[in-house]
Amino acid sequence: MAVESTMLELGTEAPFFSLQDTVTGKTVTLDHYKGNRGLLVMFICNHCPYVKLIKDELIRFAADYMEKGIAVVAISSNDVENYPDDSPDKMKEDAEKFGYPFPYLFDESQEVAKAYKAACTPDLFLFDENHKLYYRGQFDDARPKNDIKPSGKDLRDAADRLLADKPAPEKQIPSIGCNIKWKKGNEPDYFG
Repeated sequence: MAVESTMLELGTEAPFFSLQDTVTGKTVTLDHYKGNRGLLVMFICNHCPYVKLIKDELIRFAADYMEKGIAVVAISSNDVENYPDDSPDKMKEDAEKFGYPFPYLFDESQEVAKAYKAACTPDLFLFDENHKLYYRGQFDDARPKNDIKPSGKDLRDAADRLLADKPAPEKQIPSIGCNIKWKKGNEPDYFG
């Protein structure tokens, strides 16, 4: 089921997280990203066609902007009991296969996704150096059923503006993708 991102209020402080990186086994927290020019927190997963479509370009974005001082972290919050393709072992496989230059964290409790009001994969949150929300929205206009080639133009524009100390883009279009696969009885209340 395709859903749009909730569009968390700009200026919101990045909610804290402390999650295990499925590749290294190390715990990664929000505090690891103090001192960066920005921080992109992405909610993605392995099996979603919306994520698969943009994956190569997302990796290219991360490589380009990590060099410029924007940290990048990916989180998967899906219910792995019902979606075993998104289990930590499979996340590690995917990260290694595609050479993710960023940590790929597993949010088993789904509490981090709830704290960010994440709704879909991909759901992208770009924070400034003070961890205040600067941009949330789509990567670009590419979708599995249209012929638009992924470019990351919306996120790249926001990141360029952030690095240039310009105001956030006025027009921010919600991301759209597969709904986060909530555990039964754990669905968040922000959709009601």
